[in-house]
Amino acid sequence: MARGPGSKRLILEYFLNNLGKVLKSRDIQIASGGASEWARRVRELRNEEGYQILSHKDRADLKQDEYLLETDKRLPAFNRKISKETRAWVLERNGYTCQMCGLAAGDPDPFHTTRTVRLTMGHIIDKSKGGDDSPGNLRSVCTNCNEGLQNTALPKPDRVYLLSQIRRATIPDQQAVLKWLLEKFKQRPDQSEDTK
Repeated sequence: MARGPGSKRLILEYFLNNLGKVLKSRDIQIASGGASEWARRVRELRNEEGYQILSHKDRADLKQDEYLLETDKRLPAFNRKISKETRAWVLERNGYTCQMCGLAAGDPDPFHTTRTVRLTMGHIIDKSKGGDDSPGNLRSVCTNCNEGLQNTALPKPDRVYLLSQIRRATIPDQQAVLKWLLEKFKQRPDQSEDTK
């Protein structure tokens, strides 16, 4: 049985057929054939294939769920090539948690109740803005944050604020934090060292 065009091809055709028109995310997802990772395909078209697809991050008059392809002229594209070793190292360094919302791989997905959280690589400085694929510019992010479903994620708290919140917590909550940290870093209380 012959397969039809992939979701990225369907999305590109939809944009090209609606050149210069503001498109809603739900319509893009429908045009993709209902792909769950339609936003990733849009980013690939923009960042890796050079299509100038604009969002609310590019133009103030666009809403959060709106996209616009102004021209069919493409910018020079670049490749994303992150090795399996780099990916594994970054995931391990980040404790297999999303560095934007804090969810861990395998947690229940708050946007898709039938699946669990999946992690991917996110760039701190996007490649379209000069970032690279080095471990220092990569972080683990869940697919929801990477696809912009959680654009309201709060910034990470600084150490002083974080410690103040833990100190204010109940003893059972403090013990839960301690247990989680010990499991994360695989240490017993008598093995821990002071960190500066």
